[in-house]
Amino acid sequence: MQAEIITIGDELLIGQTIDTNSAWMGEQLNAIGMHVHQITSITDHPNHIKTALDEALKRSNLILMTGGLGPTKDDVTKATLTDYFNTKLVLNEEVLEGIEAYFSGRGIPIMEVNKLQAMLPEKCTVLRNLLGTASGMWFDLDGKVVVSMPGVPYEMKGLMSNEVLPRASKHFKTPFIYHRTLLTFGRGESRIAEQIADLEDEMVVQGIKLAYLPAAGRVKLRLSASGTDKIDVMANVDAFFDRVAERLSDIVFGEGKTEMEETLNAVLQANSKTIACAESCTGGTIAALLAKHPGSSTSFLGGVVAYANEVKTAVLGVKESTLAAHGAVSEQTVKEMVMGVIRLTGADYAVSTSGVAGPDGGSEEKPIGTVWIAYGSAEKVFTKQLNLGTNRQRIIAVAGLSALNMLRRAILEGKV
Repeated sequence: MQAEIITIGDELLIGQTIDTNSAWMGEQLNAIGMHVHQITSITDHPNHIKTALDEALKRSNLILMTGGLGPTKDDVTKATLTDYFNTKLVLNEEVLEGIEAYFSGRGIPIMEVNKLQAMLPEKCTVLRNLLGTASGMWFDLDGKVVVSMPGVPYEMKGLMSNEVLPRASKHFKTPFIYHRTLLTFGRGESRIAEQIADLEDEMVVQGIKLAYLPAAGRVKLRLSASGTDKIDVMANVDAFFDRVAERLSDIVFGEGKTEMEETLNAVLQANSKTIACAESCTGGTIAALLAKHPGSSTSFLGGVVAYANEVKTAVLGVKESTLAAHGAVSEQTVKEMVMGVIRLTGADYAVSTSGVAGPDGGSEEKPIGTVWIAYGSAEKVFTKQLNLGTNRQRIIAVAGLSALNMLRRAILEGKV
């Protein structure tokens, strides 16, 4: 059973607004057994909307549209759909009451253009929007369904959760779809594919699809299968998931949507330990990751961004002689940064980074992408040099995650 998403709005096409709606809708549709076949972004033009619908209806059973339902003249979706489905606009008294209550409750005078939002296509099933004034519209067409929703993310999500997904689940007979995602760090997808090639061949025979999803330093492995027997599908995927996880155990750090810093925080909290960070080239990235999730205050004490050498010496206590002899990007400097931030904060563990993130500043001895990382405790500090290419943002991202991963593994392996 196939679904398709059409997002409407020039702001999406020129990059003024990022389309986060499609990703969320795709995830929700997949959860009810709908395969998203295509996602299309188009302009606010009636002919373009009609053409996109014509094409989508040839391919898919359910078409979800967002955008173009506001009260202003540039919002043309409702009028276009009224014409497309050969119907007319009629006043929906219940929607009008809701719109009037919406403005009244906020102490804002209602304008005539807002009342016009209660004029809706006669042939559609109206989906009440409890979070705004633009109603959703559900059209049945020869067994297929077209749904139009506002583009405002929280309004769309409300309509999807309360109206669209429950109705679609009843309307369409869909298979059970099951995914499990394994999270790895520090090895490229080509090497991983070679390492599990025999398992992947077995999965194909068993009807399991394996997808490689690379990101900065990480590769997600998503195992997917579908069928009518939920228990059988889950058991089959789970068995292969465990085999792949065992084969790649040295690089696995979690599953699902878990992030590296969450995994480290869980390890720290389980051992009642704390962490601090001292950053140069990563510029606060590690601190932001460690503070990102609720409950992080139980393990993360704080950090120092010591970008300048003067801050490294004055705040973290890095010796001037160390900087003079070895430079800021060196094993000796990152070791002293770890010891300094542990002294400052009293944390059980710390990580530090110093590197050449570019695009300038590299040398023959220390080219762009050279990063030194230190991690450990007051008793034992480990170091690692990385060479991370020339892309500044990737260097920063991978260096930060690498530092957290190194400490995580050191704790689990009993090295610190």
